[in-house]
Amino acid sequence: MKVVILAGGLGTRISEETDIRPKPMVEIGGKPILWHIMKIYAEQGFNEFVVCLGYKGYVIKEYFANLFLHQSDITIDLSNNHIEVHNNESDNWKITLVDTGRDTMTGGRIKRIQKYIGKERFMLTYGDGLCDVNFRELIDFHEGHGKLATVTSVKPDGRFGVLGLGEKNIVSRFNEKNAEDVAWINGGFFICESDVFDLIANDETIWEREPLEYLASSGNLFGFKHNGFWKPMDSLKDKNDLNKIWDSGNAPWKTWK
Repeated sequence: MKVVILAGGLGTRISEETDIRPKPMVEIGGKPILWHIMKIYAEQGFNEFVVCLGYKGYVIKEYFANLFLHQSDITIDLSNNHIEVHNNESDNWKITLVDTGRDTMTGGRIKRIQKYIGKERFMLTYGDGLCDVNFRELIDFHEGHGKLATVTSVKPDGRFGVLGLGEKNIVSRFNEKNAEDVAWINGGFFICESDVFDLIANDETIWEREPLEYLASSGNLFGFKHNGFWKPMDSLKDKNDLNKIWDSGNAPWKTWK
């Protein structure tokens, strides 16, 4: 099953990093977060990727075009323009990098890669979030309900305290927010049947609006509840937090050696 990754957004909320590179190329532990996402999938047997490019997409193309060299020792003989590669450790990935337009919305990006998916079921996620989802369990869940799409549902960290407001707006109770107080949200990591392409009108279609709203209202969208690790990289703080987790040596999403 192919994995589609949305990697074309501007990343304005982390502009400290994205002035010079697209958000999926922001590094966690010295590697782009996009690489980490692909490693998560590949470790579970999914190693064929379709990456939807947009803002500064050439940076992603150049990275993967040269990844073989990045991960190798090389000898360069300038006299005959020959490169000898030593000790290469490359991943067994097949990556299709598709320019889906700088300003195209998320739904439009998905529509533009339809020809690379055809009539097949596919996995879909965003290029800025990490998790430890068991994709085999996700697939079993999807096949069990037999509808058009499954979204991984997560509960984000409780970042704000909860207020109990009484009469005249008097605060009667204050508690730190815990998991029970937080609603389930879209965590990405979808499984979709190819029929979902028919729900996307054009480049202006936002995946999270009309297509997902229709799927939900028609009973064709199910939520796979994930209670494990999940964290998006929406800000510089998130990036720093993910790097701290990686540096600890106990990153929950790292299941490879």
